[in-house]
Amino acid sequence: MVLTPQEIERYKRHLVLREVGGQGQQKLKAARVLVVGAGGLGSPLLLYLAAAGVGTIGIIDDDRVSLDNLQRQIVLTTAQVDAPKVASAAETIARLNPHVEVETYEERIDARNALALIARYDIVADGSDNFATRYLVSDACYLARKPLVFAAVGAFDGYLTTLKPYAKGPDGESYPTYRCIFPEPPPAGTVANCAEVGVLGAAVGVIGTLQATEVLKEILGIGESLAGRLMLYDAQAARFTEITLAWDPTNPLSGREPTIRDLSIHAGGSDGATCAA
Repeated sequence: MVLTPQEIERYKRHLVLREVGGQGQQKLKAARVLVVGAGGLGSPLLLYLAAAGVGTIGIIDDDRVSLDNLQRQIVLTTAQVDAPKVASAAETIARLNPHVEVETYEERIDARNALALIARYDIVADGSDNFATRYLVSDACYLARKPLVFAAVGAFDGYLTTLKPYAKGPDGESYPTYRCIFPEPPPAGTVANCAEVGVLGAAVGVIGTLQATEVLKEILGIGESLAGRLMLYDAQAARFTEITLAWDPTNPLSGREPTIRDLSIHAGGSDGATCAA
């Protein structure tokens, strides 16, 4: 895609980067990214993707803006309280970068719409706030063979990884799925949500910004992917830790004897809300 004179001026700090340049910026302009959730993680993620010039950004979220969102959900504003989050985020993005097209879906992602929706995009970023959605999105991305940049947060911490289980790593083994990392969701009621334990807004922003960075790296094909690695951030200790992840050959999605071949397992699932966004 050809860059306009206005875009050349806007992105000139990218254009002088050897790893990006004109061709890389054209890749960003041509890219289509789906963001699941316009909350604490989705906010910096959406803003940095838009600022970077990602050409088309899809946002799916069925929630409306509340005043207590604004301590961390920086893509939303006080004037937008009670409005749909997807429309509010789209308004903010339009003011930030009018060259970006935003596609909004004021609904939940579920077993009925996930595959058709994900098929329209090149890469997915999951900033959802419940385990049911995380398993659903991961399974759908695997079935659709789409890369997924996943992140989650707690009160003062967070973690992220890139999931490309349809591809193989340098060791010849498949990259792990979300189910390789977390074979089963925790029992209901064992993980507190944000309303119960609180969350440091700026710490959520760190993880959402890192998530945006990994999405941009995947689009540009630069650097070392987080596939096969889990990055953990402890805000109180100001410390990053990395865990190497491995494919689980017994997992039911991408293992040697898979039993999950469609999304019917997710029909009628519960939300299992967590402290994520």
